[in-house]
Amino acid sequence: MFSVLLESVTRPTEFKALIDYKFASKSANKLSHQKKLAADPAKAKCYYYLDMKDGPNEKDRELLVHFDVVIDEFLRLKPEIQNVIADITRRMGNGMADYATGEHRVNTSVNSIKDFDLYCHYVAGLVGYGLSDLFVASGLEDASVAKDKALSNNMGLFLQKTNIIRDYREDLDDGRQFWPQEIWGNYAEHFGDFIKPENKDKARSCLSAMVLNVLELIPDVLTYLKQLQNQSVFNFCAIPQVMAIASLALVFNNLDVYQRNVKIRKGEAVKLILASTNMDNVIAIFREYIQVISTKNDPTDPNFMKISMAVGKIEQWITANIQPQQTVARRSSGSSFWLPILVGILGIALMQYVNGHW
Repeated sequence: MFSVLLESVTRPTEFKALIDYKFASKSANKLSHQKKLAADPAKAKCYYYLDMKDGPNEKDRELLVHFDVVIDEFLRLKPEIQNVIADITRRMGNGMADYATGEHRVNTSVNSIKDFDLYCHYVAGLVGYGLSDLFVASGLEDASVAKDKALSNNMGLFLQKTNIIRDYREDLDDGRQFWPQEIWGNYAEHFGDFIKPENKDKARSCLSAMVLNVLELIPDVLTYLKQLQNQSVFNFCAIPQVMAIASLALVFNNLDVYQRNVKIRKGEAVKLILASTNMDNVIAIFREYIQVISTKNDPTDPNFMKISMAVGKIEQWITANIQPQQTVARRSSGSSFWLPILVGILGIALMQYVNGHW
């Protein structure tokens, strides 16, 4: 705990969030839940396996050895809930099996952006489908939440693609290649070339191209979150998304991605968790990290204009969908944030003009 506090000691808001999180009193609801958990050995065992750390008793192995516990809990659920879980897991399993056999890969690399999207759909987009269906089946959200599958899918893709960017070095060392060759092949002959110092300029450009691919999902992410009404559901969905945008801002234009697994500070993560309780805060968080990306966007990068336009589209979405009093974000005193956004908006307008949309 001390090392975590020390990491955030120069950031008062993070430091306070860590203290609040560590020493906050447990709510009555949480205590009640813990008592119920203690009285149910099956549920207690589920949480025990969930909390196990990697090591000799690696949690995935333990989960499989004691999968009867999962089956028992599954059979206690209502039929409509069981149907959603069974359908989504079946589709996920079939989809991932396709990739395991190489149907959508070239050697060990995902080939096209289309294949990249499909892989992320199988491992994360379908989770979005399932969660939306569960929210509706449980009566926590309106039926409309599950109708727009594209929104549910892109919620998952935003998380998965961000993680794939961040995990470059870990995946490379383990012989995995999830970045689509359609993108990285524009900058190197081999996927591992980006770790070489002499290729840092191409590595930076490739990284910006990968981040651009993810930025385009943000309007759908915000649209999905905006429609949620249940507080618990909102918190459950919003927290991973704000973590993802913070991670995306961290990896953007950051060559450390090619050398190690880059992660946001724990104090920063706790601050985001505590803040992600309403749409106003979520918008402010997204704008804060979009500002970071805009500031780091290099005019000499070949993707500079496209990234500026993607940022401009996010700002357009916020302006069109969020009331002015909801859009107050933590801004820097400089104007470096607004210049790339202005370039992006002007770029969008120019494209619309050229295409005859005006």
